Amino acid sequence: MSDMNAAFGGSLNTDLTTPQGQLASSLTAIIGDCNDAFVALANGVDPAFATGRMQDAIGRIYFMTRNPATATVVTGVCSGAAGTVIPSGTLVQDAAGYRYAATSGGTIPATGTLSLQFACTTTGPVACPAGSLSIYQAVSGWNSVTNPVAGVSGSDVESRNDFEARRQLTVAGNSVGPNAAILASVLSVPGVTDAYVTDNSTAAAITTGGVAIPAHSVYVSVVGGDASAIALAILRKKPPGCGYAGGTTVTVSDPNAAYGVAPSYAVSFDYATPTPVFIAVSIASSAAVPSDALTRIQAAVTAAFDGTDGGTRARIGAKLYASRFYGAVAALGTWAQIVEITIGPAAAPTGFTMQMDISQVPTIDAAGITLTLV
Repeated sequence: MSDMNAAFGGSLNTDLTTPQGQLASSLTAIIGDCNDAFVALANGVDPAFATGRMQDAIGRIYFMTRNPATATVVTGVCSGAAGTVIPSGTLVQDAAGYRYAATSGGTIPATGTLSLQFACTTTGPVACPAGSLSIYQAVSGWNSVTNPVAGVSGSDVESRNDFEARRQLTVAGNSVGPNAAILASVLSVPGVTDAYVTDNSTAAAITTGGVAIPAHSVYVSVVGGDASAIALAILRKKPPGCGYAGGTTVTVSDPNAAYGVAPSYAVSFDYATPTPVFIAVSIASSAAVPSDALTRIQAAVTAAFDGTDGGTRARIGAKLYASRFYGAVAALGTWAQIVEITIGPAAAPTGFTMQMDISQVPTIDAAGITLTLV
């Protein structure tokens, strides 16, 4: 307004309701928007603040693209006649009608049971409670399927926070040898929603994170993804001469075009064991507590657990804190006066932390989230 007043001789009425006042307000808004756009552009080249297209551009430097929505993955225990082959892609369904396809095939052994991973054909955070699976696509000799624990929830299109976390984990993706390079390679396999990599560089077997690892071997734990694709991803980044640890073994060939006859290798890793987590919430009893308080709390805790609230999700080998869920519950309203939240591996937990093994991926089931009014 001072600039306009000076330009017109210094005798303008500076009231904002005048034409010149309105013009000054508009010009101020335009300048402010321009400055905001510049600040957004400047922040966009910093991975700590980048969002949307600018974040995608940073990812392209590392040959990364934003992950599409991922599917819930659940371990199904298949029972039937020994020798029955369950092909990759075979469908099961849960009680809500969602269908799940086997991520890789398998043959039922003499014990009569076979554990396979199934991925939901509908992407996103679809809940798959324990005991909800049944056969959808019949296979001769296959009698039943069940899931002893809940599935590992999928996710919507990769969020800003998740994309940046993965970028940090995959910056070593162009190297060969370091554990970070193996992790980056495995996380890039379609359908893989989580992974953990460690190794034993000593000359004797060791136990770390609850897992026994042979001498001079690498250990990889994975959630989701095709077994052959995972094995190849490990092979491409593992240093020569290093052994493997894990209960899933797949034979893959080196894809290097220089070979006339490509050498084959037996690569071992683990599909992480889904491990139920139980959470007990205690809030103050009052007339303001709604009748559906438990349902609301279950939804809020599940969102925090899966990371759909914008925070970090529960991952392989993580140490889980009960305090992670305070904000989610408190945000439900003033009626949610928290007395205590506890967490543990069994119903009625009493602890405030829970440490997962590096072979375990935490899962949550609404039935495992309880509410007590005190």
